Amino acid sequence: MRYEAPDVLKARIRASLADTREAPDQRALVPLQGGRAWPRMVAAAAVVAIVSSGLTFAALRERAPSNSTEQQVLASHIRSLIPGHLTDVASNNQHNVKPWFNGRVNMSPDVPRLDSLGFPLIGGRLDYIDGRNVAVVVYMRRQHVINVFSWPASGAPEQVAKSSSSNGYHLLRARHNGLDVWIVSDLNEAELKDFARLLMP
Repeated sequence: MRYEAPDVLKARIRASLADTREAPDQRALVPLQGGRAWPRMVAAAAVVAIVSSGLTFAALRERAPSNSTEQQVLASHIRSLIPGHLTDVASNNQHNVKPWFNGRVNMSPDVPRLDSLGFPLIGGRLDYIDGRNVAVVVYMRRQHVINVFSWPASGAPEQVAKSSSSNGYHLLRARHNGLDVWIVSDLNEAELKDFARLLMP
């Protein structure tokens, strides 16, 4: 069956088609008006891109640690939290952990037992910082991992640890017994400084 469209409907369709032919979309004419719109739009886009890039760079710089060694130590600490990466030698006995480093690094790290003071020894591992193998001794405080990085250092001893923070982690740095020592953890800063005082009396 076929139905004939009413004359009223035909008239409305013709009228609407005629309107669209006579009045093209004004938005399509914007780029053609003297060619001025395109340069303005390109300039505005460039300004937005430059400003947003600058803000992003500033935010990243503010969040990132201040030097390359600090970045490497922090990255190594975070990497160690992946299951199976925390220790190469797992032991709570300093007489197992300390000798394990012989022949693997050219120094002997301090491995005091601090279990009775609330910082049990977990073990040790080798890591790679600034182009050298370094010793890492691992302790715990409740559920918080504490990594103690150390390697030979030159310069006067610094008994007061320098502290910094990044991405929720606290880093303490000091020179002790001829070693450059970095301590990293998400443990609160006050307890981490207490740990540093016990580790480096």
